[in-house]
Amino acid sequence: MTHPQSGKSGRGRSNDDDTRRIDDAAHARHERRRQRERRRAEVGSAQRPSSESPSQGAAVTRGAPARRTSGPNWKLVRRVAYAMIALIVVLEGVSYVRYVTKPSSSPFGVRTVEWVRANVSASLVNEIERQYYSWTAPSKGGPTLTALPSVGLGTVNVNTIAPSQRPPRITPVISPALPGEGVWRSTGLTVAGAPAVLVTTFRSDPSYPRMVAGVAWIDQQHARVIYIPGRYEPAGAGPRGTMSVPMAARSQLLATFNSGFRLEDIHGGAYAYGTLFRPLVKGVATAVGYKNGITDVISWTGGPRPGSDVAYARQNLPLIVDNGRPNPNMNDSAQWGATLGNAIRVWRSGLGIDKYGNLMYAAANQQTVSSLAQILIHAGAVRAMESDINYEWVSFITYAQPFGGLPTKLLSGIDHGGNRYLVPDDRDFYAVIARGPVTSTHG
Repeated sequence: MTHPQSGKSGRGRSNDDDTRRIDDAAHARHERRRQRERRRAEVGSAQRPSSESPSQGAAVTRGAPARRTSGPNWKLVRRVAYAMIALIVVLEGVSYVRYVTKPSSSPFGVRTVEWVRANVSASLVNEIERQYYSWTAPSKGGPTLTALPSVGLGTVNVNTIAPSQRPPRITPVISPALPGEGVWRSTGLTVAGAPAVLVTTFRSDPSYPRMVAGVAWIDQQHARVIYIPGRYEPAGAGPRGTMSVPMAARSQLLATFNSGFRLEDIHGGAYAYGTLFRPLVKGVATAVGYKNGITDVISWTGGPRPGSDVAYARQNLPLIVDNGRPNPNMNDSAQWGATLGNAIRVWRSGLGIDKYGNLMYAAANQQTVSSLAQILIHAGAVRAMESDINYEWVSFITYAQPFGGLPTKLLSGIDHGGNRYLVPDDRDFYAVIARGPVTSTHG
């Protein structure tokens, strides 16, 4: 039998348990209600405009997590930027290595500068060159020279040349004249007993009495000039040929000399033996070689492709001399070369023609386009064009023996050695070939 107290106690515990279950259920409902209110508050906060203050929107439940603002992942952005920079460095490095290791006749430093000009900043290289040459420009005046640098291999009797072809002595412009100044000298080879190439030097400017110009004269009755494309110039599609003086012509080789600017640096074109490297442009100075073996220097008046009587045509800037007078438009504009123009004094060269139809080549250091024109006019040119500039490219070489033997540079300051153009060269050039058998008068 159950004790009365015992039964009462059991019923009390049951009631207490029921009460706790009711309280737990109520607490659980309350917690669920609070969670629902918290979620509604979070949704309302996310939908509220950024300019709206908390008092204007739904109340934010205390303790709710802050909304994460949207924006760029800067760590990822930096990683992508670094990767792109590294890729550019690698690609440019590959480009540079390929450029400086491809076949070339140019020195490593020159190739490096040309790569920077083409791939980094042409304007930067141009400005550095301008500043450098401006800083190293010569000063006017000073003591004059006491002797001229040696040139040629001996004086020549110009009476052996037909009167209609005979070049007069170049009159000295500084008094007193130095021994041999302006006097034509032989180069070591004659054609049919007559010298086909003569050379001389003279001081070209009284304001700069230490400057020396070198001049060469080419008799077109006894010699013809051929044009030879180089490894990379003139730029454009077409056969490159030997890129040096052809072996078949070396037994009659008299001289070689440089051509003009790179085509990418000028407004002009080039044509050689059936190949149009770039269309010719009207009004541009042009060295034209005709199929009869005569070369002329003219301002081009034809179309983009020359006629059937033309063997080659190479353009470079406007004429600097016409009708025996300097071009009146020789200012420092880009038409005289984007790199150095007319104002900067550097090595310059030019090709002209005299009143008898003979070719004249001139070169000198520390020249502007205008002073180069004056040198050619004083030497007897009636028309002339600027050829290449800078000491790396200016080059006139004569030979005292057949097959390129005993080469001699027109001026000692010319950079390249005497074997230039006897091996493949990057730049296009001209070769002077005798019209008949040659005889060596030296060695």
